[in-house]
Amino acid sequence: MNKKVQPHIQLANDLAVDKVLLPGDPARVERLKKWLDAPKELTFNREYRSLIGSYKGTSILVMSTGMGGPSTGIGVEELANIGVKYAIRIGSCGALQPEIELGDLLVATAAVRDEGTTKAYMEEIYPAVPDYQLLSNIKQALETGQFPSHFGLVRSHDSFYTDNEAAIDAYWSNKGVLGADMETSSLFVIGGLRGMRTASILNVVVTAEGNLESGINKFVNTEEKVMEGENHQIKVALEALASIT
Repeated sequence: MNKKVQPHIQLANDLAVDKVLLPGDPARVERLKKWLDAPKELTFNREYRSLIGSYKGTSILVMSTGMGGPSTGIGVEELANIGVKYAIRIGSCGALQPEIELGDLLVATAAVRDEGTTKAYMEEIYPAVPDYQLLSNIKQALETGQFPSHFGLVRSHDSFYTDNEAAIDAYWSNKGVLGADMETSSLFVIGGLRGMRTASILNVVVTAEGNLESGINKFVNTEEKVMEGENHQIKVALEALASIT
Protein backbone atom coordinates (compact mmCIF):
# COMPACT_ATOMS: atom_id res chain seq x y z
CA MET A 1 0.00 0.00 0.00
CA ASN A 2 1.29 3.42 -0.93
CA LYS A 3 1.10 5.68 2.10
CA LYS A 4 -1.03 8.73 1.43
CA VAL A 5 -1.49 11.47 4.04
CA GLN A 6 -4.78 13.35 3.89
CA PRO A 7 -4.24 17.12 3.52
CA HIS A 8 -6.44 18.39 6.36
CA ILE A 9 -6.74 15.67 8.97
CA GLN A 10 -3.08 14.71 8.36
CA LEU A 11 -3.78 11.01 8.83
CA ALA A 12 -2.65 8.29 6.43
CA ASN A 13 -4.24 5.21 4.93
CA ASP A 14 -1.81 2.91 6.81
CA LEU A 15 -3.46 3.67 10.16
CA ALA A 16 -5.47 0.42 9.97
CA VAL A 17 -8.49 1.53 12.00
CA ASP A 18 -12.09 1.55 10.79
CA LYS A 19 -13.96 3.02 13.79
CA VAL A 20 -13.93 6.66 14.85
CA LEU A 21 -15.49 8.90 17.50
CA LEU A 22 -16.09 12.45 16.32
CA PRO A 23 -16.29 15.16 18.99
CA GLY A 24 -16.54 18.70 17.70
CA ASP A 25 -14.26 20.35 20.24
CA PRO A 26 -10.53 19.49 20.06
CA ALA A 27 -10.41 19.82 23.87
CA ARG A 28 -12.73 16.84 24.16
CA VAL A 29 -10.12 14.69 22.44
CA GLU A 30 -7.86 15.23 25.44
CA ARG A 31 -10.65 14.23 27.84
CA LEU A 32 -11.23 11.03 25.89
CA LYS A 33 -7.75 9.71 26.69
CA LYS A 34 -8.85 8.35 30.06
CA TRP A 35 -11.40 6.10 28.36
CA LEU A 36 -8.92 4.31 26.11
CA ASP A 37 -6.15 1.80 26.65
CA ALA A 38 -2.73 2.93 25.40
CA PRO A 39 -3.94 6.24 23.93
CA LYS A 40 -1.52 7.81 21.49
CA GLU A 41 -1.71 11.36 20.15
CA LEU A 42 -1.55 11.48 16.37
CA THR A 43 -1.96 14.90 14.77
CA PHE A 44 -3.41 18.36 15.42
CA ASN A 45 -3.93 20.37 12.25
CA ARG A 46 -6.48 23.18 12.08
CA GLU A 47 -9.59 21.89 13.91
CA TYR A 48 -8.64 18.24 13.44
CA ARG A 49 -7.02 16.82 16.56
CA SER A 50 -6.67 13.04 16.67
CA LEU A 51 -5.55 10.15 18.83
CA ILE A 52 -5.81 6.38 18.69
CA GLY A 53 -6.29 3.79 21.42
CA SER A 54 -8.35 0.74 22.21
CA TYR A 55 -11.53 -0.02 24.13
CA LYS A 56 -12.29 -3.60 25.16
CA GLY A 57 -9.81 -4.75 22.56
CA THR A 58 -11.28 -2.67 19.73
CA SER A 59 -9.07 -0.08 18.03
CA ILE A 60 -10.71 3.33 18.17
CA LEU A 61 -9.70 6.52 16.40
CA VAL A 62 -10.81 9.83 17.95
CA MET A 63 -10.83 12.99 15.84
CA SER A 64 -12.35 16.42 16.41
CA THR A 65 -14.25 18.03 13.54
CA GLY A 66 -14.50 21.65 14.68
CA MET A 67 -17.74 23.60 14.34
CA GLY A 68 -20.21 23.29 11.50
CA GLY A 69 -20.97 21.25 8.42
CA PRO A 70 -18.08 22.27 6.14
CA SER A 71 -15.29 21.16 8.48
CA THR A 72 -17.24 18.02 9.41
CA GLY A 73 -17.72 17.18 5.75
CA ILE A 74 -14.04 17.60 4.95
CA GLY A 75 -13.11 15.43 7.93
CA VAL A 76 -15.58 12.70 6.94
CA GLU A 77 -14.36 12.67 3.34
CA GLU A 78 -10.75 12.25 4.41
CA LEU A 79 -11.59 9.62 7.03
CA ALA A 80 -13.35 7.62 4.32
CA ASN A 81 -10.21 7.90 2.21
CA ILE A 82 -8.15 6.18 4.93
CA GLY A 83 -10.62 3.32 5.39
CA VAL A 84 -12.92 4.39 8.23
CA LYS A 85 -16.24 2.53 8.05
CA TYR A 86 -18.00 3.40 11.34
CA ALA A 87 -18.34 6.92 12.75
CA ILE A 88 -20.24 8.20 15.78
CA ARG A 89 -20.54 11.90 16.50
CA ILE A 90 -20.34 12.78 20.21
CA GLY A 91 -21.22 16.45 20.17
CA SER A 92 -23.26 19.04 22.03
CA CYS A 93 -26.68 20.46 21.20
CA GLY A 94 -29.44 22.73 22.32
CA ALA A 95 -32.78 21.20 23.31
CA LEU A 96 -35.98 22.24 21.56
CA GLN A 97 -38.45 20.41 23.82
CA PRO A 98 -39.20 21.55 27.41
CA GLU A 99 -38.94 18.10 29.01
CA ILE A 100 -35.32 17.64 27.92
CA GLU A 101 -32.79 18.54 30.63
CA LEU A 102 -29.13 19.50 30.78
CA GLY A 103 -26.93 16.44 30.38
CA ASP A 104 -29.63 14.36 28.69
CA LEU A 105 -28.53 12.55 25.55
CA LEU A 106 -30.28 13.00 22.20
CA VAL A 107 -29.80 10.14 19.76
CA ALA A 108 -30.58 11.31 16.24
CA THR A 109 -32.90 9.02 14.27
CA ALA A 110 -32.71 11.53 11.39
CA ALA A 111 -31.61 15.11 10.86
CA VAL A 112 -33.24 18.13 9.25
CA ARG A 113 -30.80 19.36 6.60
CA ASP A 114 -31.12 23.06 7.43
CA GLU A 115 -27.53 23.81 6.41
CA GLY A 116 -25.60 24.44 3.24
CA THR A 117 -22.95 21.74 3.20
CA THR A 118 -25.07 18.76 2.21
CA LYS A 119 -26.89 20.76 -0.43
CA ALA A 120 -23.58 20.91 -2.30
CA TYR A 121 -23.76 17.11 -2.51
CA MET A 122 -27.40 16.12 -2.88
CA GLU A 123 -30.81 17.65 -3.44
CA GLU A 124 -32.87 18.24 -0.30
CA ILE A 125 -35.14 15.23 -0.80
CA TYR A 126 -32.19 12.93 0.01
CA PRO A 127 -32.52 11.83 3.67
CA ALA A 128 -30.02 12.39 6.47
CA VAL A 129 -30.30 9.18 8.48
CA PRO A 130 -28.02 7.07 10.71
CA ASP A 131 -27.11 3.40 10.44
CA TYR A 132 -29.58 0.96 11.99
CA GLN A 133 -26.88 -1.31 13.44
CA LEU A 134 -25.20 1.54 15.29
CA LEU A 135 -28.59 2.78 16.53
CA SER A 136 -29.34 -0.67 17.89
CA ASN A 137 -25.96 -0.85 19.63
CA ILE A 138 -26.48 2.62 21.09
CA LYS A 139 -29.94 1.68 22.38
CA GLN A 140 -28.53 -1.38 24.10
CA ALA A 141 -25.71 0.61 25.73
CA LEU A 142 -28.16 3.27 26.94
CA GLU A 143 -30.42 0.65 28.48
CA THR A 144 -27.47 -0.99 30.21
CA GLY A 145 -26.21 2.31 31.59
CA GLN A 146 -29.70 3.66 32.31
CA PHE A 147 -28.64 7.12 31.16
CA PRO A 148 -31.33 9.76 30.51
CA SER A 149 -31.86 9.83 26.76
CA HIS A 150 -34.26 10.64 23.94
CA PHE A 151 -34.45 9.23 20.40
CA GLY A 152 -35.80 11.40 17.61
CA LEU A 153 -35.25 14.14 15.06
CA VAL A 154 -32.57 16.80 15.31
CA ARG A 155 -32.00 19.90 13.18
CA SER A 156 -28.57 20.79 11.83
CA HIS A 157 -28.03 24.44 10.99
CA ASP A 158 -25.31 26.96 10.15
CA SER A 159 -25.56 29.85 12.64
CA PHE A 160 -26.43 30.74 16.23
CA TYR A 161 -26.87 34.44 15.58
CA THR A 162 -29.42 35.13 12.85
CA ASP A 163 -31.99 37.83 13.59
CA ASN A 164 -34.88 35.40 14.06
CA GLU A 165 -33.37 32.49 16.01
CA ALA A 166 -36.20 32.35 18.57
CA ALA A 167 -38.82 32.05 15.84
CA ILE A 168 -36.80 29.38 14.03
CA ASP A 169 -36.42 27.35 17.22
CA ALA A 170 -40.14 27.66 17.96
CA TYR A 171 -41.01 26.50 14.44
CA TRP A 172 -38.94 23.32 14.65
CA SER A 173 -39.97 22.66 18.24
CA ASN A 174 -43.61 22.70 17.11
CA LYS A 175 -42.71 20.11 14.45
CA GLY A 176 -41.44 17.71 17.13
CA VAL A 177 -37.71 18.17 16.58
CA LEU A 178 -35.84 17.38 19.80
CA GLY A 179 -32.75 19.54 19.49
CA ALA A 180 -30.32 21.39 17.25
CA ASP A 181 -26.65 21.07 16.37
CA MET A 182 -24.49 22.03 13.39
CA GLU A 183 -22.87 18.78 12.24
CA THR A 184 -25.14 15.71 12.35
CA SER A 185 -26.75 16.04 8.92
CA SER A 186 -23.36 16.48 7.24
CA LEU A 187 -22.08 13.33 8.92
CA PHE A 188 -25.15 11.34 7.92
CA VAL A 189 -25.32 12.47 4.29
CA ILE A 190 -21.63 12.60 3.38
CA GLY A 191 -20.76 9.55 5.44
CA GLY A 192 -23.59 7.63 3.80
CA LEU A 193 -22.52 8.66 0.32
CA ARG A 194 -19.00 7.44 1.08
CA GLY A 195 -20.07 4.08 2.44
CA MET A 196 -19.74 4.86 6.15
CA ARG A 197 -22.11 3.68 8.84
CA THR A 198 -22.83 6.68 11.04
CA ALA A 199 -24.67 7.77 14.18
CA SER A 200 -24.90 10.86 16.37
CA ILE A 201 -25.21 11.09 20.15
CA LEU A 202 -25.68 14.66 21.37
CA ASN A 203 -25.22 16.01 24.90
CA VAL A 204 -27.70 18.75 25.85
CA VAL A 205 -25.82 21.87 26.95
CA VAL A 206 -28.71 24.35 26.56
CA THR A 207 -32.33 23.67 27.55
CA ALA A 208 -35.29 24.83 25.49
CA GLU A 209 -35.84 27.71 27.92
CA GLY A 210 -32.15 28.38 28.41
CA ASN A 211 -29.91 31.11 27.10
CA LEU A 212 -27.47 30.11 24.38
CA GLU A 213 -24.45 32.01 25.69
CA SER A 214 -24.92 31.07 29.33
CA GLY A 215 -25.49 27.44 28.37
CA ILE A 216 -22.31 27.26 26.33
CA ASN A 217 -20.40 29.05 29.10
CA LYS A 218 -21.63 26.44 31.59
CA PHE A 219 -20.34 23.75 29.28
CA VAL A 220 -16.96 25.41 28.90
CA ASN A 221 -16.77 25.79 32.69
CA THR A 222 -17.52 22.07 33.22
CA GLU A 223 -20.98 22.46 34.75
CA GLU A 224 -21.69 19.19 36.55
CA LYS A 225 -24.74 17.89 34.68
CA VAL A 226 -23.28 18.76 31.32
CA MET A 227 -20.00 17.00 32.06
CA GLU A 228 -21.95 14.00 33.34
CA GLY A 229 -23.76 13.93 30.00
CA GLU A 230 -20.45 14.05 28.16
CA ASN A 231 -19.19 11.05 30.11
CA HIS A 232 -22.41 9.18 29.38
CA GLN A 233 -22.23 9.85 25.63
CA ILE A 234 -18.59 8.74 25.47
CA LYS A 235 -19.37 5.52 27.31
CA VAL A 236 -22.35 4.75 25.08
CA ALA A 237 -20.47 5.51 21.86
CA LEU A 238 -17.51 3.37 22.84
CA GLU A 239 -19.76 0.47 23.80
CA ALA A 240 -21.61 0.81 20.49
CA LEU A 241 -18.40 0.66 18.46
CA ALA A 242 -16.95 -2.18 20.53
CA SER A 243 -20.18 -4.19 19.97
CA ILE A 244 -19.89 -4.20 16.19
CA THR A 245 -19.58 -7.74 14.89
